[in-house]
Amino acid sequence: MAQAKTKDHTVNVLIIGQMGRLAYEALLFALSLKASTGGTRFKLFVGEPQPSDRWTTDPTIRPDVLKDMLVAQGATILPFETRHFGSDYPYGNKIEALFALPKDEPFLFFDTDTLITDDLAKVPFDYSKPSASLRVEGTWPQIELYGPGYSDTWKSLYTRFDLDFESSLDLSQPDEHWRRYLYFNAGFFFYKCPHVFGQTFLDMALSIQSDPPAELVCQQLKPWLDQIALPLVIHKLGGGRDTVPPGYIDGKTSVHYRNMPLLYARESDDTIAFLEKIAAPNPVKKILKGYEPFKRMIYQNRGHKVRALFDRDHLPTREQPIRQKIKKNGFWMA
Repeated sequence: MAQAKTKDHTVNVLIIGQMGRLAYEALLFALSLKASTGGTRFKLFVGEPQPSDRWTTDPTIRPDVLKDMLVAQGATILPFETRHFGSDYPYGNKIEALFALPKDEPFLFFDTDTLITDDLAKVPFDYSKPSASLRVEGTWPQIELYGPGYSDTWKSLYTRFDLDFESSLDLSQPDEHWRRYLYFNAGFFFYKCPHVFGQTFLDMALSIQSDPPAELVCQQLKPWLDQIALPLVIHKLGGGRDTVPPGYIDGKTSVHYRNMPLLYARESDDTIAFLEKIAAPNPVKKILKGYEPFKRMIYQNRGHKVRALFDRDHLPTREQPIRQKIKKNGFWMA
């Protein structure tokens, strides 16, 4: 019954927008959401960090014409205060913006460098069982010779927060293989209440940052802090790796492209056609051309030159070789 009730509930979609790259990506996200997901059930909020001593420059969305175009796509600009992170860790925006969303309403968070390519209403979310993106590589922890392994490293975090480590494991994967341990890309996550999720996320991230367990002595916490804390949040709130059926997120419904060269290198013909269609109207083009990677990749045909370098049926399994080939050919932009 609970899931049926959630089906008709308004769902708040949150992305982060701020001066620079994220502002332009936010507009592309908004265009994609409007084109693919009709009706009023999904409401887009663009989180905008406000100026404070946490920021070395003004992070608010500019230019004004871009902000106006976001609103024209149905987006609500959502100002929020940065109390804990800021310029030294901008990934913390995705944690702090959650508190500006309406309480007790289900939400979907997406990284701004994402396209929504199909109707979100088709995805069978159960907002009481949170999850996150499984389009992830084993970026953390980096195991050092003679240092703690995956099990000891992750178990120390579960112990810190009084969580059951054993129930988080994927026993189909071998011991000390990174996929055995709950790990997500923080480019997408969801839950039934942004304030509960946000407070849990904030408390865990700050604890890890200020007082990491001894087993993390060899580990880099930045930029991975959000992805270290996220599995613990999801586990604590009763979610897991398989609460959304595969094939929707980072599949037919959304594409987390990361940057334009990678999008053109990896994604399907349909995704490229969709991108170029939503970016084509002249009022949109005038704005998006203000961001150099969009100008060169989408409008000056450089994206198709990147695309010609790769056979998408035989792409490398890891992202790094793709990046290296693009760079070697002089087409990398970020």
